[in-house]
Formats: sequence, C-alpha cells, structure tokens
Amino acid sequence: MAVESYVVVHNIAKRHNVGTLARSATAFGVSELILVGRREFNAFGSHGSTSHLRFRHFHSLQDARLFLKERDCDICGVEITDDALPVNHHPFTKSTAFLLGNEGTGLSAKELEICDFFVYIPQYGGGTASLNVTVAASIVLHQFGVWAGFPERTRDGNKFIVAEKPVKQTRRSFCAETADSVIEERKCRKEHASNGFFDENGNENSSSNLLDGLFADVRL
Repeated sequence: MAVESYVVVHNIAKRHNVGTLARSATAFGVSELILVGRREFNAFGSHGSTSHLRFRHFHSLQDARLFLKERDCDICGVEITDDALPVNHHPFTKSTAFLLGNEGTGLSAKELEICDFFVYIPQYGGGTASLNVTVAASIVLHQFGVWAGFPERTRDGNKFIVAEKPVKQTRRSFCAETADSVIEERKCRKEHASNGFFDENGNENSSSNLLDGLFADVRL
C-alpha cells in the first residue's frame, strides 16, 4: 500500500490560512485535506489549488481519528512538546496525518489527545518564538515527502507543471446531509462561531462557502 499524507484542519484562527494550506498541500503531495467542524472556509491564497485536492469533512476530531485509523494512518501533532522529535530526523513509519495547532494557543487538549506522536521544526535564529501555521505546514509536508520518496514534479522553465484540472469531485467524500448531520452542524456552528476561518457572518450562502460551491450541482 502506498504511503500517503493528510492534513487535518481544526480551529485555525485566520480563515485565509486554509486556502494557503491547500496550496502547500497540493505542492507536497497531500492526499486529502480534512476539515473538522463546519464546512465553510475562505479559499484566498489557494491560487486555484483547491481544484487539485480532495476534501473530507467530519463533525468531530474523534470521527476524523476513526477514519484515519481505519486507513492505518498515524496522527502527528506539529507542536513543541516534551517528547516531540525534530521533523528533519524523519520520525515517520507509515501514512501520516498532520494536525497543526492554532497560531496563538497551539494544539488544544483534545487535539493533543488524538495524536500518536509529535514533531517540531528546529529554529536557528532568535527573532521569533514560532512560525505561521502555513509556513510550518509547508516545512513539515516537504520533510514527509522527502522521507516518503514522493516523485518530484516535472518542471518547465522556472516553474513546475500544473496538472490538468481534475473532473469535478463527488459529495461522497463528505458527511451526508441527513437530518442528524444538519442538527450536528448547527450545533458546531454555535460552538465555533468565533473560528476565524469560517464565514464570519454565519451565512450559508456566503462566497467563502467553497465546499458547498464545489458540489452545488450534485444531488444525493
């Protein structure tokens, strides 16, 4: 079975970071970007890369963990903890999902709980205490790609060749719109109303609701 990488997005404070994360994810061979909580996010900074990336949605961290464990996938927290290992030592053994903390507070207790191990990015200068979450993600995903031996993309001049836009994804990669899931999503919407990467106005028809836009013409 081929080694894969995933990125788990949960409670990131700046909503535009999801779009930039998607850009890095496509550059470094990520299989899926997993959203936990509400579906909406702002695609600013993605430069069209969201069309080349699979998305999956879960209402809770435990649901996301179950999905990843069914695929024999480790969950790696990107955080400076007592037992964290330097990411450049490549402490990976199989497919891995990377969970990055909130820019201000890092990983929460619930996020720490589902991780199998932790990595950190060594710093050599004294001007900052930490990196922006998208910068950290890029470094970690690149290091995993090196370890996994992902084939380098073909270049044309001074840029890499972008693949043809894939056929539209189906809603099968998302939670079904059952009555229970709608109730659960409304509950999450209230609980996480302050999460900056979701629609700030709580408007389900917002232009930031990219996932619904991707699948607007698909009926269950």
